[in-house]
Amino acid sequence: MTTTDARTGARGRQTRTVPPHRRFRLALPYLAPALVLYAVFLVYPMIDAVRLSFFEWSGFRIEKPEFVGLENYVRLFTADPVFWTALRNSVIWVIASLLVPTVIALLLALGLNRRMLGRNLMRAVFYIPAVFASITVAAMWRWIYNPTLGFVNQLLRAVGLGDLAQSWLGDPQFALASIFVANIWQAVGFSMVLFLAGLQSVPLELVEAAKLDGAGAWQRFRTVTVPALRPTTVVVVILTIINALKVFDLVVGLTGGGPAQSTQVLALWSYTQSFTNHEYGMGGAVATVLLLVTLALVIPYMAWSMRGDES
Repeated sequence: MTTTDARTGARGRQTRTVPPHRRFRLALPYLAPALVLYAVFLVYPMIDAVRLSFFEWSGFRIEKPEFVGLENYVRLFTADPVFWTALRNSVIWVIASLLVPTVIALLLALGLNRRMLGRNLMRAVFYIPAVFASITVAAMWRWIYNPTLGFVNQLLRAVGLGDLAQSWLGDPQFALASIFVANIWQAVGFSMVLFLAGLQSVPLELVEAAKLDGAGAWQRFRTVTVPALRPTTVVVVILTIINALKVFDLVVGLTGGGPAQSTQVLALWSYTQSFTNHEYGMGGAVATVLLLVTLALVIPYMAWSMRGDES
């Protein structure tokens, strides 16, 4: 075979496409360990929680689970006032998370995407809180909110606003908002990094063309940057919704759901019902409702975003 034929043959082997089913079979041995771990530690617990929601069980082996059908759900919606408080707080947390940390993260990404002195250092400073474990963040902010020696009240007293000093975590009017402030401090950095990565995909030629056409900064942002950030925005919104609905560590570390259940959320109430009240059926019912709420929010948004991409 001549050199030209050899090159042609090599080129032909390089450009030959592999059928999708064959690619899947080739990748399956490498995916199998991760799929097994995913099934054992994520899929099975979810299915088992749904199954337990139809039983009454205290969690002790000596007691056999008793099938009660939909009784746990009836009790949950009609005789459990804490559930409605937890559901309301979870919905508030989702809405606030989509509005506040997401917007702050986008503004920070736009600002830190420009050339400036110390840009990389500032990026790292804003991202560092996202690396900390949530329970560690809770311990830090518990000290910040300390009524006597905490930074917030000390600062208010130092600037002559001592009358505004509060027991931030002990007052039902301020407790949930105080926890959410800690959540903003931790969550902004991760979304900021995602937006920064998305800004790298904004076509510079389109920005320059918009400038030549006389478009201002706001017009360039609305007509060029926002459409280019659409895939990143979809990821940020989905992750924000999921993380907001499953918030747990911050609430446990700062208030434990109190005072007077004012900071209770669905994830914590499911845990409390199962491991504190020893009502695994009720805990499974709360977890199932949390799963359904998550799917009800995420799936329609994903379908809408995919339809927009296709159009």
